Amino acid sequence: MEEKLYWIWLSKIEGLGSIKIQSLLKKYKTPKKIWKLNKEELINNKQIGEKIADKILNPCYRIGLKDEAIRMQENNIDIITIYDNEYPKKLKSIYDSPIILYYKGNKNLLNEFGIAIIGCRNCTKYGEITAKKISYSLSKKNINIISGLARGIDTFSHMGSLKAQGKTIAVVGNGLDNIYPYENKKIAEEIVNKKGLILSEYPIGTKPNKNNFPARNRIISALSDGVVVVEAKEKSGTLITVDFALEQGKNVYVVPGNIDSENSKGTNDLIKQGAKLITCLDDILEDFTFL
Repeated sequence: MEEKLYWIWLSKIEGLGSIKIQSLLKKYKTPKKIWKLNKEELINNKQIGEKIADKILNPCYRIGLKDEAIRMQENNIDIITIYDNEYPKKLKSIYDSPIILYYKGNKNLLNEFGIAIIGCRNCTKYGEITAKKISYSLSKKNINIISGLARGIDTFSHMGSLKAQGKTIAVVGNGLDNIYPYENKKIAEEIVNKKGLILSEYPIGTKPNKNNFPARNRIISALSDGVVVVEAKEKSGTLITVDFALEQGKNVYVVPGNIDSENSKGTNDLIKQGAKLITCLDDILEDFTFL
């Protein structure tokens, strides 16, 4: 069986997770060798209990892999593994690096300088205009824009980059054969057509389960060289991304918002906590003198 199929198989096993896979790869080196292990051999590994061993051996994850690879090829989807030279160095440095990245588009962007722009799904008009403006301006400086293709600030960040004829990376929490939200399918196509990139750690066929998105956020922050928050409520997924960014040692930039707006409570709190307040492009660029 082709080596790629073993990687696809490994990425499909529910509950295995990148930490456990890394542990197995450290010992056995290749997915092919893990494929051949029996239950007793699997359980002898520290992080693999009987329940996970049964999942690894479950035939449902082992059938149809060739058909899946064909569907990927038909949809111009390919993979980068943690062993490949193209695997982004910034992503390899985090604790729970994804073992496989499914991608569609320009994989060269993965190792280039980029700024993430994130914020509310239900953003205000102010948020929309600001996200587009910042994204457009950064793209005109040949800086890649990274976001999550979600409704709201993510969408407008990608749109600003595309308008500037820039390059943008969309990191999603589902399979690349099923763009979510559906209304962003045209934006996703435009990103790929304009030499941008759509990225996921999830195999094709994966639905946009809500549990996938917090995990997706660690990839957005890890790929970036700085994170811009446009709007965020007091408790939101945006703040999860900020937490990842801070753990990863990234600069966090925050656009101040209306003190009476729910969408500004999270952002204004971040400023109180020491995040850098920005009102213009130079507030970001001054931290990157090499640009």
